[in-house]
Amino acid sequence: MRLLLDSFWRAAAYCMRPRVIVLSLVPLLVIVVLAAGFGYFYWAPSVAWMRQTLDAWPLLSSFWSWIGGLFSSDVPALLAPLVVVFAATPVIVLVSLVVVAGLMAPALTQLVAERRFPALAQKKGASFVGSVLRSLGLTLLALVALVVSMPLWLIPPLVLVLPPLIWGWLTYRVMSFDALAEHADAEERAAVLRQHRLPLLAIGVLCGYLGAAPSIVWASGLLFAAAFFVLVPLAIWIYTLVFAFSALWFAHYCLDALAQLRLQRAEAAVLPVISPSESP
Repeated sequence: MRLLLDSFWRAAAYCMRPRVIVLSLVPLLVIVVLAAGFGYFYWAPSVAWMRQTLDAWPLLSSFWSWIGGLFSSDVPALLAPLVVVFAATPVIVLVSLVVVAGLMAPALTQLVAERRFPALAQKKGASFVGSVLRSLGLTLLALVALVVSMPLWLIPPLVLVLPPLIWGWLTYRVMSFDALAEHADAEERAAVLRQHRLPLLAIGVLCGYLGAAPSIVWASGLLFAAAFFVLVPLAIWIYTLVFAFSALWFAHYCLDALAQLRLQRAEAAVLPVISPSESP
């Protein structure tokens, strides 16, 4: 419990550091670049294709005519840009978050290691490619678990328990592994994860619940079109901060646990061996 609370407060304090705040703003910069590139190369063809698609729906043609008569405007021409924006935004956001997540977690772990554990040896027990493949495999398992558990979501209490529990398990397995990838060898990593399985799972579940907060802001941006371009970037920034806090929490906890494990083994190795004849 001491290690759990200590790592929590340290992670919260680290979120106020300028380097962490700058990293949390990187997704917004990536989104601006991607959106500008999409707008320059694909905006006009996408809007034209969407306009043709809306006009081609026989079931909606009479509806467009009725709405156009009320507002004296070309409804498909007004809706086409909005549909393109709503369709492209999740893709752009997902790509930017994936790119930043791959760069952000190692940088935050390195920040914790430099400031708190500069003397902790790096044994590099996992490669970058292996870590990515492992993360993809675990993500696939989590998605399968979500799909399989969906019928249980109809039971009111379980819809508030199962998704955060599944995402918490995924967060725990991925982030704890990444936090130890540079500093622990395979045996040390297995020992830390085995000894601290329940606290690390609790951190993952709590971070899973925290990850639901930006979804409320995101949904508000989708419902209130006038505030879309304000609320959606705000939701992305909050999500990135939650991700940074989660990565920092796991880094503080795992590296501290690894340092304690090595200290315990070093002390056990230098203890004098007392033979039975020398014992009182």
